Amino acid sequence: MRLRAFRMILALAAVIGAQFPSATAAFVSAEGWEALRQPGAVAIMRHALAPGTGDPADFRVDDCASQRNLDERGRAQARAIGEAFRANGIAVDRVLSSQWCRCLDTAELLGLGAVEELPPLNSFFGGHGSREPQTERTRAFLDALPEGERAVLVTHQVNITALTGGYPSSGEVFVLNVRDGGEVEITGRIMISP
Repeated sequence: MRLRAFRMILALAAVIGAQFPSATAAFVSAEGWEALRQPGAVAIMRHALAPGTGDPADFRVDDCASQRNLDERGRAQARAIGEAFRANGIAVDRVLSSQWCRCLDTAELLGLGAVEELPPLNSFFGGHGSREPQTERTRAFLDALPEGERAVLVTHQVNITALTGGYPSSGEVFVLNVRDGGEVEITGRIMISP
């Protein structure tokens, strides 16, 4: 009987989630915004929606036409995330990004400040970089952030997973507490659907 009731609850949650996806996003966001207000919190996010996986065989970091890019939904999602930061009163000191066009575009569309390129945030998926050295350089960067500085880092799923062990959706923000040595703890998650 309990198993049947549990299955019914799961089915009902799936139906509600499909019809009202923003209700789930708002719940996750409430916790995430509070975590982001804490001293020393850092936001790291996966670039907004960009259909496909990886990049074409002729990929070049200096040519957006050779890359997988944001679609219209991704551009709308990036703008909505930036608007949500402002609506929640989150001031940002620095915005840093992978050099991939979908990350740079996401960072720009957030509208949270000037965007700085940070090569350790570049994707290492498909042999484009090197997981361990890039993750260690990202940790070193986080460890060196001045106390109280709030940064937003825009990068790729593989980079975030290597750093945190978590698996973000497109456009999802992980709120991090950075400890000495650049070790991180996920203290909140923010997801704004397009």
